Amino acid sequence: MAAITIQCPEEVLISLKEDPKAFGKDLILAAAKIIYELGRLSSGRSAKLAGLSGAKFLQRAAEFKVPAWDLMEGEFKRDMRHAGNCGTLWSKE
Repeated sequence: MAAITIQCPEEVLISLKEDPKAFGKDLILAAAKIIYELGRLSSGRSAKLAGLSGAKFLQRAAEFKVPAWDLMEGEFKRDMRHAGNCGTLWSKE
């Protein structure tokens, strides 16, 4: 796996009240969501980048107002097949 280093001013971490590790995870998720939104990666690859399952990535993307369902029908069906057990997303509870 390739490693990418990002410089972050200490003031940013202080303002966010985050430690570098937690903020790094937030940055990776944010980057994965934006790259997915731009159509540069599929939801599955974006989920892998974020370290999440496909279903969890789509759920988190929706929480941050990323249009997770703005997909062509074929891509949507493929992503759902590869996302794993998505039955819980569609339960009628």
